[in-house]
Amino acid sequence: MTRIDGHLLDQRRTEAGEHHEAFAALFDPTTFRHLEALGAGPGWRCWEVGAGGTSVVSWLAKKVGPTGRVVATDIDTSRLTPVARPPVEVHLHDVGKEAPPGESFDLVHARHVLVHVPDREGALRSMVKALRPGGRLLIEDADPALQSLLCPEEYGPEQQLANRLRQGFRQLLADRGADLSYGRRLPRLLREAGLRRVEADAYFPLTSPACADLETATIRQIRPRLVAAGLATDRDIDRHLANVASGAIDLATFPMISAWGRKE
Repeated sequence: MTRIDGHLLDQRRTEAGEHHEAFAALFDPTTFRHLEALGAGPGWRCWEVGAGGTSVVSWLAKKVGPTGRVVATDIDTSRLTPVARPPVEVHLHDVGKEAPPGESFDLVHARHVLVHVPDREGALRSMVKALRPGGRLLIEDADPALQSLLCPEEYGPEQQLANRLRQGFRQLLADRGADLSYGRRLPRLLREAGLRRVEADAYFPLTSPACADLETATIRQIRPRLVAAGLATDRDIDRHLANVASGAIDLATFPMISAWGRKE
């Protein structure tokens, strides 16, 4: 299969809202815990890269208050309209191609962004450049190759089908230039970018209602691409969605690696 550029999960599809809600339910607690530990507070200047949805932006806006600033950027800002008011600024921006939307940020954060950016090294340099001395960078990204199974316990036909469709999803990601083992490299990449006090951890939910919601929204979003690529049939997908809806199978997500450090 040949490489196709572009984000696999089309934000213009109706399922995108469901995807964002499930994604936030799964990963916001981990993200907020890290942002809290990094000290985000009143008066901070923050850049939320590839914001997509509103949950992290809204959380940061409450933390920085009226004296702070939250710059939320993405290649599609349609879902950011509800939060586009002070202290939040919303800008159309491609972190892999354009200069930072300012400098001297106290905090720069990106979640599940760089894995999809063709020029990941350039994007990371851009984010480090945007920090003030002593500023914090938090990058959170997936590592699909670290744990490739949707159902870690594959004991029946339902789990086998789920894992086959997950393999198809991974194939579509790879065809679009996603780095399926990017997350594990984040600590080293942050050190090489000149950051200090680099630390990292991983979050890997094994089963929850939000895991099922995320899987349903994701499969519905990529269904036409799975079928067009010959990776699944409509019958396969209908059966899998019914299995997920039954609540009888345990679904995992890709592990999310969080890595953070300070600029000298």
